[in-house]
Amino acid sequence: MQSRTSPNGLALAFVALSSPAMVVTAVHAQEQQNPEVLEVPVDSKALVIQDTLVTAEREARQALGSSVITEEDIKRRPPANDLSDIIRREPGVNLTGNSASGARGNNRQIDLRGMGPENTLILIDGKPSNARNAVRYGWNGDRDTRGETNWVPAEAVERIEILRGPAAARYGSGAMGGVVNIITKRPTDEFKGNINLYTQMPEDSAEGVSRRTNFNLSGGLTENLGFRLFGGLAKTDADDLDINADQANSALVGGREGVRNKDINGLLSWRLNDEHRLEMSAGYSRQGNIYAGDTMNSNAGGNPDLISSLYGQETNIMQRSTYDLTHLGDFSWGTSKTVLAYEYVRNWRLNEGLAGGPEGAINDSGAAMSRLRNTRLTSEVNLPFALGSTEHVMTLGGEYLYETLNDQGSFRPQSFDPSGTGNSVIRGFDRSDSKMTAKSYALFVEDNIVLGATTITPGLRLDHHEAFGDNLSPSLNLSHKLTDALTVKGGIARAYKTPNLYQYNSNYLLYSRGNGCSTGQTNSGGCYLQGNSDLEPEISVNKEIGLLYDRGTWRTSATYFRNDYQNKIIGGTDVLYAINAGSRVTQWENAGEARVEGIEGNFFIELTPTLDWNTNLTWMLDNDNRETGEPLSVIPEYTVNTTLDWRATDKLSFQLAGTYFGKQKSPSYNYRTEQAYDEVAQQDVEAYGLVDISTGYKFNANYDVRVGVNNVFDKQILRGGNASSSGANTYNQPGRALFASLNISF
Repeated sequence: MQSRTSPNGLALAFVALSSPAMVVTAVHAQEQQNPEVLEVPVDSKALVIQDTLVTAEREARQALGSSVITEEDIKRRPPANDLSDIIRREPGVNLTGNSASGARGNNRQIDLRGMGPENTLILIDGKPSNARNAVRYGWNGDRDTRGETNWVPAEAVERIEILRGPAAARYGSGAMGGVVNIITKRPTDEFKGNINLYTQMPEDSAEGVSRRTNFNLSGGLTENLGFRLFGGLAKTDADDLDINADQANSALVGGREGVRNKDINGLLSWRLNDEHRLEMSAGYSRQGNIYAGDTMNSNAGGNPDLISSLYGQETNIMQRSTYDLTHLGDFSWGTSKTVLAYEYVRNWRLNEGLAGGPEGAINDSGAAMSRLRNTRLTSEVNLPFALGSTEHVMTLGGEYLYETLNDQGSFRPQSFDPSGTGNSVIRGFDRSDSKMTAKSYALFVEDNIVLGATTITPGLRLDHHEAFGDNLSPSLNLSHKLTDALTVKGGIARAYKTPNLYQYNSNYLLYSRGNGCSTGQTNSGGCYLQGNSDLEPEISVNKEIGLLYDRGTWRTSATYFRNDYQNKIIGGTDVLYAINAGSRVTQWENAGEARVEGIEGNFFIELTPTLDWNTNLTWMLDNDNRETGEPLSVIPEYTVNTTLDWRATDKLSFQLAGTYFGKQKSPSYNYRTEQAYDEVAQQDVEAYGLVDISTGYKFNANYDVRVGVNNVFDKQILRGGNASSSGANTYNQPGRALFASLNISF
């Protein structure tokens, strides 16, 4: 229950990156600290194993920069469609667009500690979800994607674990901001299931209505064979085409687009004997957008008549298929886990301009399909042993990843593609090749060392990428109990992210006729941006330290964090050479340093046996490029989330929740054009608050209902455009809405 958990280190070890032994151990350890902390269903037949294994990974999950969202939390505050609606309420978490430019401003995704969505690694049952990598990466770092948090129906989730800070470094590329692990429900002994019906109806008829129907089934087919099956249908309508017209003075500044979801996923779990278990799973998800008129560059591009005619249609469809085979081992000497996973993503969309004003705007040249395939093999063993007066659990593991991307839409022949000989050719460009591949592997070792009241967790990960060579990610986390109630915790780690499959592909070209080029250079024929195979990985040194004070019925924590960010990849402005008597050619390049710095706090108190109050704070002290002073992403200066949960009776419950966002400052400088934004465009989003209220009633063991009002005081924000015209005012905050949820269990 939300009232019984807090983001101060009560997260369990990740299910899909640990053996069942570690799950039981984590639950056991949590119950020793607080018997009512967390309720995790355990299949007694599947998980009759030792309860003494505390791994380095599990200990890292006790860092102050971790939190857990339980199944009960989701029931009390069900999201309209995307799980990001509830994840955003945890400390250190915001929703932002993929860049500070404001392009695709309503495609807001999970942003951990201000590092941006691309530096947040989303896992589903411990396996990375990388569907967004099949979507073209724009000049300013934007992608036309909703991210990775909408592939699992809300009612299929057992819990969501969020890991911020140094402990996330062990997950490799893409986890510089942190990790979100969406853990689905496990098979059960007895046959059981549930069906959920949900709707959300905005008061403003210009905003999209949400509806969904989900189901979950599980049970034992035989004594040693269990299954779980979940699926769902969901639809959120698009905002009206003209919802932002008055605010933006343009009909081409789109509101929030809608989405149609179809999901089905199955799992078989076979207990061979006391030592071996095999699991097989397969899933298919389809997300089709409902177009709301977004042209990425607002009123700067596109064919207005064509855009209007497409409103309400599916202009892009993302399909994600997954197949996994897992072996779990529990032996006298330790535990093991080996996973072979295959992810296949098909991204169909109407073609968008890659040049000039219509960049990112749908045109009338047809459609294309990009295909992303990820084959991943991971394995790890956990070895407990004693050395003198210290107890150890060492984890040894490895990972192999083979990626392929075939994007005939973004790598297709362009109308602006130069051809000919001599100085009319872009070097290294081959428009006949639309496919690229990447191979990488990793080895890692961690040790959980317990010495009295002190626990030390050192780790080292070695990654090798065929294009970018070796990368070492050392980490060190420490926990020390000063008293029975007071604990100091801290950590430091080096994290990294390799260039994406667009940034280092020389066959990926973007073009500007001049308005998107550096103003410090003579414009003759515009400028090209080309992939660069000589890029270096982005690097971040992540540090945190804090205190946790836990008196049982109340607890509080405070954490200071700082990430020193190096080699951030941006669209370069340095001219390599010119073609066609003046057209400049630039590449993606590694920029200078950046810093992210802030404080996270949490306070929980049990006011009465039936009334809990839980509050968290995120205060961003710094989040900018050290050279330009510009933000990495546009997020609030501070965010406060507070919740009152009242369990009035065994059947009746109430929740009052509020979020207060501090000022969101406008960017002032456009690095791409190397000039300041007009002062009139530098609009801040002033501080504002949202209040939600809901009540639930459980009629009997089979039926329960929840109804509520989101944004009770109807604080609505309408998007003004991109950063070039509207500063930080680049997204829509929906107004008041009524929701109702019916859950039927059997």
